[in-house]
Amino acid sequence: MAVVLALGSAVVYGASDFLGGLASRRASVSAVVAVSQIAGLVALLVLLPWLGGPVGAADVGWAGAAGIAGSSGLLVFFRALAGGLMSVIAPVTAVTAAAVPVLVGLLGGDRIGPPATAGILLALVAVVLVSAEGGLRVLRAARPASVGPALLAGAAFGLFFVLLDRTSADAGLTPLVAARTASVALVLLVALAGRRSVRPTRAALPLIVVSGLGDMAANALFLLATQAGGPLAITGVLSSLYPVSTVVLAQLVLRERLVPAQVTGLAAAAAAVVLITLPG
Repeated sequence: MAVVLALGSAVVYGASDFLGGLASRRASVSAVVAVSQIAGLVALLVLLPWLGGPVGAADVGWAGAAGIAGSSGLLVFFRALAGGLMSVIAPVTAVTAAAVPVLVGLLGGDRIGPPATAGILLALVAVVLVSAEGGLRVLRAARPASVGPALLAGAAFGLFFVLLDRTSADAGLTPLVAARTASVALVLLVALAGRRSVRPTRAALPLIVVSGLGDMAANALFLLATQAGGPLAITGVLSSLYPVSTVVLAQLVLRERLVPAQVTGLAAAAAAVVLITLPG
């Protein structure tokens, strides 16, 4: 069940990112991030009476830190995109986000069999390939000025998974309230400090709201995967396969052409999932 939930979170994360990307073409990035975060929080509060659980101070602390890490990663990621190549920043960020929970999980005592180990390694390769819109030649030409912020953003995204995994197994979705509240507060403070408008255009609002709802649903699926007993090394890397669904949607909806590296990455991702689900 944990594997299915983690895969579900990856699919929904990717779809949410795709919609957020479309919305960013019609509204400012600050508006897309802020309004989508608020939309997800409102939806969570509506559903909390049925999906929440008891939390302690430690749960609130871990979840709040996760929210700050996630929103910080998002801000660094968008800033990096503004000054660097998407074809370099996206794969570096994605593979770092996947590697952090894997390393923390293994160092924390996760025990996985040889097939799952091979699947995790293959999944890390798949994330890089799928995200490499410009092909691998662009990655070889990457400059440190672009790689550094991408690594930082990816580490923050990975830390979000790690910190959320620390919350209690019986807390339900309640920790996400603390995570999203902290995230919204940070995003709004940064927008206010930079005097950036968070008011979306009318054309972009539906996309932003659906993107925010999807992002919250993906967070919920990941949290449920960890609460179902899934090792962080596995749930983290599976949830980090979100670029797969983003790329597939871009190909189906926008008719974007896949480069050979991306096609190879899609096949590698499928093989990685198979390996991870095999008995150890």
